[in-house]
Amino acid sequence: MLLMLSDLLSGYISGFSVFQYLTLRAILGVLTALAISVLFGPLMIRKLQHYQIGQSVRDDGPQSHLSKAGTPTMGGALILIAITISTLLWSDLSNHYVWITILVTLLFGAIGWVDDYRKVVQKNSRGLPARWKYLWQSVGGAGAAIALYLTATSPVETQLIVPFFKNISIELGLAFIVLTYFVIVGTSNAVNLTDGLDGLAIMPTVLVAGALAIFCYLSGNVKFAQYLQIPYVPGSGELIIFCGSMVGAGLGFLWFNTYPAQVFMGDVGALALGAALGVVAVIVRQELVLLIMGGVFVMETVSVILQVGSYKLTGRRIFRMAPIHHHFELKGWPEPRVIVRFWIITVILVLVGLASLKIR
Repeated sequence: MLLMLSDLLSGYISGFSVFQYLTLRAILGVLTALAISVLFGPLMIRKLQHYQIGQSVRDDGPQSHLSKAGTPTMGGALILIAITISTLLWSDLSNHYVWITILVTLLFGAIGWVDDYRKVVQKNSRGLPARWKYLWQSVGGAGAAIALYLTATSPVETQLIVPFFKNISIELGLAFIVLTYFVIVGTSNAVNLTDGLDGLAIMPTVLVAGALAIFCYLSGNVKFAQYLQIPYVPGSGELIIFCGSMVGAGLGFLWFNTYPAQVFMGDVGALALGAALGVVAVIVRQELVLLIMGGVFVMETVSVILQVGSYKLTGRRIFRMAPIHHHFELKGWPEPRVIVRFWIITVILVLVGLASLKIR
């Protein structure tokens, strides 16, 4: 929006042409989303408290969580507002990747909002029934996959790129739609499973989004892409603003979500942010790198799968409680220790993912 205005004004005042630079608009996107989150966070918390939109806590979980009951939730709505406003302000709105990422993020946010609303406001412990949740997630994931497949302009945009190897890529064809669907829906649910401790999900999301911003910038620049031997995806560079907005909004939310949390993001935030990471990774053809950088999300998801599978097959549990962050809590780790150690793991995995840019 502001890019179009700067284009118009640059014809009269040459200084406005500086807004053509992606890096500047990315920085402004971070700062805009951060400002929205920090400035409107207290108002959001007061409104949630006023309407008694508080978190319910399971009594079979760690006893330390009982004190969290009543903490305002559904705060992820502010994250989505900050991301959307910042992206619309600083992005090139003629770029179809921008619209696909925004629409996917908002759709998954809407799914999470309905689920949270039914649980917290209507006091329906089931929330949105699983079949309906996965149906709408499937609509969003499949819709994005088909849109990206139909708008692909070069073979590389539908290939599976294997990191750390120079010339290994797999032609997917229609299987690209299936892969994209699972990446978006899977990442969405993985982030949602991780969102169980104060700040546990949002900081890894910020770190992975920041790394994906680098991939977007490099993949959208033909010279950098050729030099690094990564896929050149025309127009993907514009997603650096979207990723930057995720970073800013996430850091702003962490200001209130850090231990002890004043607000939780709820499914409205977790489902949306996970889907956003998934769709961006697909666009820049870095699904496998996302698997590495989001290792904490993967670990949380696998722990649930193993726990459920083991209990159904053998009647025994592998972990004291799943997802795995609760296992460490029940072993006696204080909540802040679990959170910070998972953050450290994410930093290491993000650096490994970024190393794939050069190690080939």
